[in-house]
Amino acid sequence: MEVTNKYWTIKTCIEDAPEEADFDLKTSTLTLKPSSKEMIVKNLYVSIDPYQLNRMKSSSSSQKTGGFAVEIIPGQEIEAFGVARVVASENPEYEKGNLVVGLVTWAEYSKIGSNGIIRKLDSMGFPLSHHVGILGFSGLAAYAGFFEICKPKRGEKVFVSAASGSVGNLVGQYAKLHGCYVVGCAGSKLKVQLLKEKLGFDEAFNYREETDLNSTLKRYFPAGIDIYFDNVGAEMQEAAVANMNTFGRVAVCGVISEYTDSGKKATPDMLDVIYKRIKIQGFLAGDYIGLFQDFISTTSDRLRSGELCPLEDISDGLDSIPFAFTGLFRGDNIGKKMVKIAAE
Repeated sequence: MEVTNKYWTIKTCIEDAPEEADFDLKTSTLTLKPSSKEMIVKNLYVSIDPYQLNRMKSSSSSQKTGGFAVEIIPGQEIEAFGVARVVASENPEYEKGNLVVGLVTWAEYSKIGSNGIIRKLDSMGFPLSHHVGILGFSGLAAYAGFFEICKPKRGEKVFVSAASGSVGNLVGQYAKLHGCYVVGCAGSKLKVQLLKEKLGFDEAFNYREETDLNSTLKRYFPAGIDIYFDNVGAEMQEAAVANMNTFGRVAVCGVISEYTDSGKKATPDMLDVIYKRIKIQGFLAGDYIGLFQDFISTTSDRLRSGELCPLEDISDGLDSIPFAFTGLFRGDNIGKKMVKIAAE
């Protein structure tokens, strides 16, 4: 079988904030050979994630870790998490029509090898988009980072940066359900309003309106911060550490403010870290794949009961991918950013 395929790639390495002109839409032919154990899938939803920018740079320390973070070569298809439907298969484990979830590409179709990171998808009655967002790696990152790294206790005080983003909004919701006091920061009045009125955060603030983040956090946490879930890095991390309580925990999920500005680096006061015995731990969602079934069970139950609110920001069509991706670094998205490539 052969299919004509359109896919996005980068023209050259991207060192700073990405622009739509950095991307190129190419056409190829995907061929499925008999007994190859390969399959061709039609992509339905694909994830749009900030970490992809580090893969597009000529050099990044993240590229040395392998896995999802390996370098993207100009002209090469761009891998991403997504949901797809099998249209042709030489893999005996899959047949035409199967829904699958896993590593696909920013493309109309993807060819998946026998060792592809993909599995059959049971939608469990949820929209397919949920399996890219709240029931996908964004959800797992929030769940594992909060419960496994931060190990919250009821009544503790939690600060979440980029709190209206794909991971932060879920961390805040998990924390509230766990009985914590939760404050989030975001980049607009609309997002702040959403955090408090729709997602149930105790407080939220627009960081763009604050000139002294240290004083801001003292105002919202007069008794100190027990848990900081970091999606931003740089000066926000510094201010959070300065306001941490003894034995505070920091889960570092992302540092988006540093992705487009190499001059920005978090430099927390290490004396605070030592004498307050603060734990700061970076992590990847894939580190906690062993928790996936617990995560799915807990999160799906909370979704069905209405205790969790899925926050999705969906663009339509393959052509929208460059705008959707660059928008992450303008702060356009509210919730999990993804692109719907084709109808279900």
